[in-house]
Amino acid sequence: MSAVVTSLPILVLDVHSRCNCRCVMCDIWKRDTVREIHPDDLARQLPAIEKLRVQWVVLTGGEPLMHSQLFALCAPLRKLGIRITLLTTGLLLSRFAEDVAREINDVIVSLDGPPAIHDRIRRVPNAFQHVRDGIRAVRAIDPKFPVSARSTVQRANAFHLMETVSAARDLGCNSISFLAADIHSSAFNRSEEVSSETSQCLLLREDELDRLDSEVEKLILSGECGGFVAESPHKMRRIVDHFRWYLGIGDPIAPMCNAPWVSAVMNADGAVQPCFFHRPIGHTGSHMPLDAVLNGPEALAFRGSLRVTENETCRKCVCSLNWGG
Repeated sequence: MSAVVTSLPILVLDVHSRCNCRCVMCDIWKRDTVREIHPDDLARQLPAIEKLRVQWVVLTGGEPLMHSQLFALCAPLRKLGIRITLLTTGLLLSRFAEDVAREINDVIVSLDGPPAIHDRIRRVPNAFQHVRDGIRAVRAIDPKFPVSARSTVQRANAFHLMETVSAARDLGCNSISFLAADIHSSAFNRSEEVSSETSQCLLLREDELDRLDSEVEKLILSGECGGFVAESPHKMRRIVDHFRWYLGIGDPIAPMCNAPWVSAVMNADGAVQPCFFHRPIGHTGSHMPLDAVLNGPEALAFRGSLRVTENETCRKCVCSLNWGG
């Protein structure tokens, strides 16, 4: 693949730096400063976004619905015919249901298990009920509004995958996806060295791997994979492999991924990453257009030298993208 990017199908906007959950698998909630992508900052990037032929914008954070002017970001993107997906904890969905139904194309809510487990992992009382209320509020406006769930597999919910699927159906979600908890990268406001306390909370012991394997095989046998569960059987089994690799059992194998060539993450501070798990490759500060950043010296050098199958970050990746593959 060429190191030059002339088309960017997917743009992830990390619009707000803080979050309203206190999840153990993520340290974003520990931030004490608020950064946002201002509507004026986005307006300056619209010519570049149009030039790059962006098809899909994903709003993430932190919690996007904590943004002071989130829907002012959406309107100009919609005028360009760009699909907008909102990644959210779901805690504020009910409050902004009207705006979400009007300005957003689809929503992905975080779901960590059935109600008690979800609330315990999120460390927010009645978090599951807030998600339920939010989905109902949006669907009261648009009964066919698409909502899917995303679940991060970790020790606290690893043996409850079937129940998590049931919880997603109970919420009225159209689908659910699973990924393994990440402990290797600096994503989610973490240092690259995750504390031993956090690791113990997230990782499975060797004697627990068979239980996760059994739960995954039950899910596969249910016929849900590749349907209501977005992942194929192969991808679900890869989640088990991740927990093995974390324990030093076997060698990590990189998934098929072309994210650095077809997508980018633009952060609230202007930093641009090829994906959440790699370091920034440039900055939109001083009104630098996104297309210039993506084809600047640092970005070209990164993509030109990247070998996904050999790169340590890629080999340990829990969330890959293979656009068009």
